[in-house]
Amino acid sequence: MTISGGTPDARGGTARQPRAADLRGETGGPSVAGDEDPGHAGDATARRSGIQGWLDGIRSTRTGHLTLKFVIGVIGAVLVIGGLIMVPFPGPGWLVVFAGLAVLATEFHWARRLLEFGRRTLAAWTAWLGRRGWTVRILVVLAAAVAAAAIVYYGLKLSLDIDLIEEARRLLDR
Repeated sequence: MTISGGTPDARGGTARQPRAADLRGETGGPSVAGDEDPGHAGDATARRSGIQGWLDGIRSTRTGHLTLKFVIGVIGAVLVIGGLIMVPFPGPGWLVVFAGLAVLATEFHWARRLLEFGRRTLAAWTAWLGRRGWTVRILVVLAAAVAAAAIVYYGLKLSLDIDLIEEARRLLDR
């Protein structure tokens, strides 16, 4: 038996069709997707505004969600890869890596976990280095400089076929 305006549900009973009054918000106007029902307890959070609200609007459709994931993935990957390339050189290499992970963390849970691990590791390493004497600090800086020099030397030699040692010898022989 069905009640007027109802549809049969899976149990054989009826489910009430929503009325026009149910589809309107508190003001009596049409309900906007994402509006909270003021009658529910615990729904004190209002609709997000700013960039988060804009991102939620994009995520509301399957196509928007997948497009946003792809765009965030590409931007974050470019930042992380660019930052890793810059790490051995003077400049903001690690800052760019962490910025790329922060971008990726907006859409990917694994990136959020990796970002937290990186923060903890960097803080622990910085604290460890801060507790060491000047000799250890100087040795760490020298090791970083040697690694950076090796990366520059082999990077130029393998990619552009420029041998810095040979170029230095030519300059000294003049």
